[in-house]
Amino acid sequence: MSSPDSVWNTAPTSAPARRKGRYVPGSAAHPAKMHPGIAAHAITTYTRPGDLVLDPMCGIGTTLVEALHLGRNALGIEYEPQWATLASLNARAASQESGTGTGIVRCGDARHLTALAPTDARGEVDLVVTSPPYGPSVHGQVRSSRETGEPGVVKKDFRYSHDRANLAHVPTAHLLEAFTEILAQCRTMLRPGGTVVVSTRPWREHGELIDLPSAVLAAGKTAGLTPSERCVALLAGIRNSHLVTRPSFFQMKNVRDARRGGIPLSVVQHEDVLVFNKLRRAAPAQPREHRPSNTTAFRSRTCSRSGRYGR
Repeated sequence: MSSPDSVWNTAPTSAPARRKGRYVPGSAAHPAKMHPGIAAHAITTYTRPGDLVLDPMCGIGTTLVEALHLGRNALGIEYEPQWATLASLNARAASQESGTGTGIVRCGDARHLTALAPTDARGEVDLVVTSPPYGPSVHGQVRSSRETGEPGVVKKDFRYSHDRANLAHVPTAHLLEAFTEILAQCRTMLRPGGTVVVSTRPWREHGELIDLPSAVLAAGKTAGLTPSERCVALLAGIRNSHLVTRPSFFQMKNVRDARRGGIPLSVVQHEDVLVFNKLRRAAPAQPREHRPSNTTAFRSRTCSRSGRYGR
């Protein structure tokens, strides 16, 4: 296991280039995908082959795909059936390609994580990697006039869903309350000494700074986790000692609009990464038996819209 660094060089290539050939059609439509390099760095740093990685808000399964390609086992929970189905298909493809590790995706509210997860996974998770929904103004993709036949650009793929109960649509205070519940559920799933990695960033809403990283730090403490690191995960590449920025169209538009309004906003070049631990028991822990990479408990499954699962 490598030593953690405070700055993670997680984007030597763009996120689309990293995902190419690894994800089933339709995956690109998710509005707020985690950069695969962030998930991969966290998994490489805090786990070993055969360990179990959990993402309680897994979207299209980025964390699971990276875990499976690195020989770990993976478990994901996703609220929206559309994304849960894609996550399961992505996990299955990754498992088949890597030949090691197995994965499960279950569809439901992560606030009920312990009820949704396999019973034998409770207390066995080595690492949680996740990211709460945030900053809807930066979500989405652009369709040009060449694609639409209309002047200007059109924003597309900027909604998680039309379900108003989805945490992506609720006020920040409600999101933080719910995320605290989710982290408390993750704590139950973790083994003693296990790690939680949360990737997030601040954003501005009507000119006001929303300091989500600090709020997530407080949420983790309330959930009974112990903060251990605060890192920076680069979203820009590094070339000849200079940052190679890759801002989206809407990031650039928001920055320009803000500066015209007198707000000194800059293009975001990184994610804040908050790292927590579940403290070990006071008594000396017994040596953990290294779990095999292919366990019958973690078979890749597909989620239907009814929330039921089949092989």
